[in-house]
Amino acid sequence: MATMISSGNDVVLFLKEQHRQVEAGFEQVLGSSGPQRQAAFLALRRLLAVHETAEEEVVHPAARRALPDGNLIVDARLQEENEAKRLLAGLEDGDVDSPEFVRQLTQLQSSVLAHARAEEDDEFDRLAVALDQKELERMRKAVSLAEQVAPTRPHPGIESAVANVLTGPFVSMLDRARDALSGKS
Repeated sequence: MATMISSGNDVVLFLKEQHRQVEAGFEQVLGSSGPQRQAAFLALRRLLAVHETAEEEVVHPAARRALPDGNLIVDARLQEENEAKRLLAGLEDGDVDSPEFVRQLTQLQSSVLAHARAEEDDEFDRLAVALDQKELERMRKAVSLAEQVAPTRPHPGIESAVANVLTGPFVSMLDRARDALSGKS
């Protein structure tokens, strides 16, 4: 499974396509076992971590500014993201072939896919109407840049743009060093 997708000229198309990739990633993890499941899980974990960070740094602040009820929408999405990060972090050291891992991953899958649908309906589609094409394309570039330097592991409690900017580079450096040392990325 590729970690990032690069299609979609604007941020809404780009992030919706990543949501489809996340959905496929869950299916790949659940449909495999042993080393293949471990590798698929690590790729999914990384995709989720960098994707959420980019949304928190770029998309959610834009939604707060551009949508009349942006604060309510973003606060709800951040709460969901915190819960998903907590669930994902709990899976990191588990035995990927255990029934408990599958149960927890299935719970995470349900939570993440519901979150993605809420983002698309309540936030992304409305941003596509509220912002002009040039701004959506600029945001797409900003999301790509944010993903390049984002942490590769979940960090519950770091869901705001400010928290990501203040702690993100340090946490990202630690994650990437940890990935390199463990041979797991």
